Amino acid sequence: MAEKTVATSRERHSTPRREGTRAQERYLSPPVDIYETPEGLVLLADLPGVAKEDLDVRVDNNVLTLQAKAKHIAPSEAIYREYELTNFFRQFELSEEVDQGKISAQLKHGVLTLHLPRVEKAKPRKIDVQVS
Repeated sequence: MAEKTVATSRERHSTPRREGTRAQERYLSPPVDIYETPEGLVLLADLPGVAKEDLDVRVDNNVLTLQAKAKHIAPSEAIYREYELTNFFRQFELSEEVDQGKISAQLKHGVLTLHLPRVEKAKPRKIDVQVS
């Protein structure tokens, strides 16, 4: 039950047309690990600097979308900064074997864990053989 990343164009997830003096929002594709278990799939995505309220995980038309905005943890504006945090965006096409109504998510220490369970009919099961 391998999943594939949906190819996205920059225009699809960039901000609407802005005036020329403002920089366009940039998105990075977060690195992920996907594991297959007997119950389904487990997806781990690295989202450093992302809080729960700045994370959007949704499924629409068999496409799982991860969108997140990273923020600095300091409570005030920086007077000097050598790096800028970037937003995250990634999409995956789900197979029909994923029970989309039972997908669960947990964010802990910048790592998003998604559990994508199989539909009941797709789960492997052992068939008992009776001897007569």
